[in-house]
Amino acid sequence: MTTAPTPRPRRALLRAALIPASLAASLVLVPLPAATAAAPATPAPTEAGPLRIHDIQGGTRISPQAGKPVTGVPGIVTGVRAYGSAKGFWIQDPNPDADPATSEGVFVFTGGNPTVKVGDSVLVSGKVTEYYPNFNGGSQSLTEISAPGVTVLSAGNPLPAAVVVDTRNIPGRYAPAAGPDGSIDGVELDPEKYTLDFYESLEGMLVQVQDVRVIQATDKYNELWVAADRQDQRSKRGGVLYESYREPNVGRLMVQQQAAAAQQPFPVANVGDELTGTTSGPLDYNNFGGYTLVAGTLGTLKDNHLQREVTAKPNDRELTIATYNVENLAPGNPDAKFAELAQGVVTNLRSPDIVALEEIQDNNGAKNDGTVDASQTVAKFVAAIKAAGGPAYDWRSVDPQDGKDGGEPGGNIRQVFLFNPQRVSFTDIPGGGATTAVGVTGTGAGAALTASPGRIEPADEAWTNSRKPLVGQFSFRGQKVFVIANHFNSKGGDQGIDSRFQQPTRGSEVQRTKQATVEQAFVARLLAADKEARIVSLGDFNDYQFSPALAALTKDGVLRDLVNELPETEQYSYVYQGNSQVLDHILVSPEVGYAKYDVVHINAEFAQQASDHDPQVVRIKP
Repeated sequence: MTTAPTPRPRRALLRAALIPASLAASLVLVPLPAATAAAPATPAPTEAGPLRIHDIQGGTRISPQAGKPVTGVPGIVTGVRAYGSAKGFWIQDPNPDADPATSEGVFVFTGGNPTVKVGDSVLVSGKVTEYYPNFNGGSQSLTEISAPGVTVLSAGNPLPAAVVVDTRNIPGRYAPAAGPDGSIDGVELDPEKYTLDFYESLEGMLVQVQDVRVIQATDKYNELWVAADRQDQRSKRGGVLYESYREPNVGRLMVQQQAAAAQQPFPVANVGDELTGTTSGPLDYNNFGGYTLVAGTLGTLKDNHLQREVTAKPNDRELTIATYNVENLAPGNPDAKFAELAQGVVTNLRSPDIVALEEIQDNNGAKNDGTVDASQTVAKFVAAIKAAGGPAYDWRSVDPQDGKDGGEPGGNIRQVFLFNPQRVSFTDIPGGGATTAVGVTGTGAGAALTASPGRIEPADEAWTNSRKPLVGQFSFRGQKVFVIANHFNSKGGDQGIDSRFQQPTRGSEVQRTKQATVEQAFVARLLAADKEARIVSLGDFNDYQFSPALAALTKDGVLRDLVNELPETEQYSYVYQGNSQVLDHILVSPEVGYAKYDVVHINAEFAQQASDHDPQVVRIKP
């Protein structure tokens, strides 16, 4: 499973208030309590104090009152969250000031179940804290009042009007320049110029979107993403495309709901569906999506009937090669997952001659007992494909060393070649192993691998705690074809595009660029031995078509990235934080001139997924 920037942990987390080092000398922030314990209460106020919410929020991301007690802050309750680890409620001042940079809303963290109701007029005392959902990961902070004492003055009051968030007021520039410390924490907000400043100026306030398109399907945490700005670059099937580091899509908003799903079902939506009418609620911030509309009112779901794609039927003289990340496939997974993945191979990919699989786990999955053999996993998948009407695939792989290739602990994920022996033959060359580097022998038509299957430079530091490329030599209609199955290191640890650090650091791409450099050198050696060598390199590269890693892999024209030959609106294989993006690639050497390439969209845009990646397939004529 690969995500950008980091695999999503479970939501049942404890909360802690954290402070940036640059502010440690001036702020003393009190840790927030565990989710299971109510916060120690501050005495309930008897009268309004001197400060209003906009005084607490201030004109930057950090409250001028951070670490200090406040008393009798007035507001109207605009939303209540009574489940999860962030129980509390939002209040908003119905009498705003004239400064557009100062929010009029704030979250009150109770820890236990809130006793207030929407529409209550309240006074709140407590301590102002800056909560960083992921301080080390670069998240921004959420200004809160913690350990509250609350007095309800009256009930049933009208709510302040929600701010409509749409193309008319979302700025076109995403993030401001950072301050001297590299952070935007202390930078004065300019909500008319920068998207992140605009959202921050509305933190905790009621906002609404109207008739919005879903750009990321509902996930298992009951959340989805919508396009509040209709000018973001639209994909062919209704998402928004992530096209460069310089131009993040400004209109992406996560949508959650205030009610628990057990009390109020959350809409199950696919990309391209719509939430019609009004969706409104306080604007929150979290580690899994940045700025988030926590809906008290949800629009009505309009199903636009997104269909899973089926690739074009190949002709008999075309060799078809596919890649599919099957997301930690193990024998203990439900039979339904095997069946759904198999149906994708047989129906949607039309039973390719060769399939490079990523994330095949060992025979006992995540059990960490030294097992590295994956024969049971592969056999179960091959049987599922046969049961779905596909061919009786043969397969080849190289077992990794235990615990050396990253991924889920104990899972020992690896790449595997499936191939249809009725269409293509595998050239078995002994000598390949987990620690043995495959080489090239011979020249011209006699060029061959020293081991097939083999691994490319497995001892190189580029592959530390990461999957080593698997290379195999095949024959189709008497023509030699070299195939490299890849799964580069993940984006775990990268700072998000909504980070308080701008520009965010993408530390993981350093290793991927090293990996690409090592593989490019191997491909160059193979081409030096035979300039007409037909090479296909494919898999989950965990990086974008415009990234340094892909630039390194295609250096000197040894490979060309086929995703760049698709129409722009079709260039994506994965959806993360509302961005349709490219993580999977198929690349070919110069001799492979005829290459009909397709990203087959069957997973990433759907609430029901067999995997989080879309597979890809290419038809070539060796």
